[in-house]
Amino acid sequence: MRIDKLTTQLQQALAEAQSLCIAQDHPYIEPAHVVLALLQQPEGSGKALLERAGARIPALKTGLEGILSRIAKVQGNDGQVQIGRELAQALNLAEKEAGRRGDHYIASEMLLLAFMEKDGLGECGKALRESGLSRASLESAIQALRGGQAVQSPEAEGQREALKKYTVDLTERARQGKLDPVIGRDDEIRRAIQILQRRKKIIPC
Repeated sequence: MRIDKLTTQLQQALAEAQSLCIAQDHPYIEPAHVVLALLQQPEGSGKALLERAGARIPALKTGLEGILSRIAKVQGNDGQVQIGRELAQALNLAEKEAGRRGDHYIASEMLLLAFMEKDGLGECGKALRESGLSRASLESAIQALRGGQAVQSPEAEGQREALKKYTVDLTERARQGKLDPVIGRDDEIRRAIQILQRRKKIIPC
């Protein structure tokens, strides 16, 4: 798989996963390295997506760290690590899923979906499920995140976060009960309209 077919955020997550792998003297980069890297991205969308899909993040981190603690260490590999078989399989599945959705680039959520395949891709899939995640809940969260849009740019994930940072999701606030009700506030609405009409008359064309 060509690295330039991955979104920038997923490329960064894989680089962080490689660093985690090297730091712990592991010979292969595994799915658990990648998911942990996604959770640790300060500007990434992986953690928020998993939370939205119902994953309990502390439980997931504990599960992932447990997986990594059981991987055999190899001393003296001079930082030379390879992609493990399970991660390579997941990347292939993610590429197929992205193509099916019309994506030009493979985003983090496609790799997370691959980790949730029915075979579970080993211990990482099990840790995701035990944290409260299911493929159905992840699919639903992805649909809400994307709003039906395909991934057409390597910066698509970063742009989503910028939108979230500088705008307010009124639908989400209403779902959480944080939006002031409009019904029964006719007087306030009428006054707001009058003020806007006055301002329109004042502002020169």
